[in-house]
Amino acid sequence: MNLSKEKVNNILIISIEEKEANLSKADHFKQLVSAEIEKGERNLIISFKNVEYLDSSFLGALVAILKHLIPLKGQLVLTDLNGDIENLFELTRLNKIFNLKQDLKTAMLDL
Repeated sequence: MNLSKEKVNNILIISIEEKEANLSKADHFKQLVSAEIEKGERNLIISFKNVEYLDSSFLGALVAILKHLIPLKGQLVLTDLNGDIENLFELTRLNKIFNLKQDLKTAMLDL
């Protein structure tokens, strides 16, 4: 799974550099992000700017990451979701659980 990482102040920005976020990539993604949390990262922004398709297994990986962060008083913001991905979050009502922001600038203001 291709990811890029950037640290701005106390915020780790992870950008998914793939067009598809699906079953074949979900486990590896979860492992990579969990490793960052284990290293002490608590404020995460995940950018979906390049992602055109996201499936339910990848949603499950995001839920697992959030469940890992909550007891550590961490925060997760998802940003740059296209219309189809936003609709998926609304249909599954995960938009009520995840902090979704339009772009990186507004996401940074939340952390």
